[in-house]
Amino acid sequence: MIGCTCAVCRSADPRDRRLRPSIRVEVQGRASILVDTSPDLRQQALAYGVVRVDAVLFTHSHADHILGLDEIRRFNFMQEEPMPCYATAAAWASIRRTFYYIFDGAPREGGGIPRIDAHDIAGPFTIAGVHVVPVPLWHGRLPILGFRFGDFAYLTDCSAIPDDSWPLVAGVDTLVIDALRDKKHPTHFTVAEAIDAIARIAPRRAFLTHMAHELGHAETNARLPAGVELAYDGLVVDALVDAV
Repeated sequence: MIGCTCAVCRSADPRDRRLRPSIRVEVQGRASILVDTSPDLRQQALAYGVVRVDAVLFTHSHADHILGLDEIRRFNFMQEEPMPCYATAAAWASIRRTFYYIFDGAPREGGGIPRIDAHDIAGPFTIAGVHVVPVPLWHGRLPILGFRFGDFAYLTDCSAIPDDSWPLVAGVDTLVIDALRDKKHPTHFTVAEAIDAIARIAPRRAFLTHMAHELGHAETNARLPAGVELAYDGLVVDALVDAV
């Protein structure tokens, strides 16, 4: 946090140095799928060797999940094609306002703009043979999406899971789920609320994400239930993905 001198912000543990939340789902020989374009996308791609992205999925249109969209220009250049991007119609409306220069068709001089192939999410879909199941969530009063890929599910920025969404994550083996802090928050799960959701979903393993600086990595891990731990930047997990 800017201007903070708390123990986590001063920590020497590299797992306490957190960029904005995003994941990449890499299906060997098929696809590299990015979930959200955080403001740190350039730094994340350089740090973790991301040299190809075949599609982008957006959970929602808040700044910490979309403001790296302009970095897609580099992937356009390397891959010589527009980037397929998927979001709900409501999220697209917000993204189009924020990045008006990408979508308004007006001539631009210098700099270039990302080339985006926009798709609406209205149900399950397939990217390069990879089956994607959107999972509706509540982020406060904002409806957003998580995503399921085979036995892996990613549920960030959620404060509630609607009744109709629990069956969509039934049977997952690996779960990544939002857990901002211990104190109650209007738009994010607390650690305790995330643990309750994990107990109901019953994955073999679960990782907490989107932590605030109130949660130190080592100290928080020491009190979590077996099979649950904090995620960290650069974490890689293996999972079975549905592909056709």
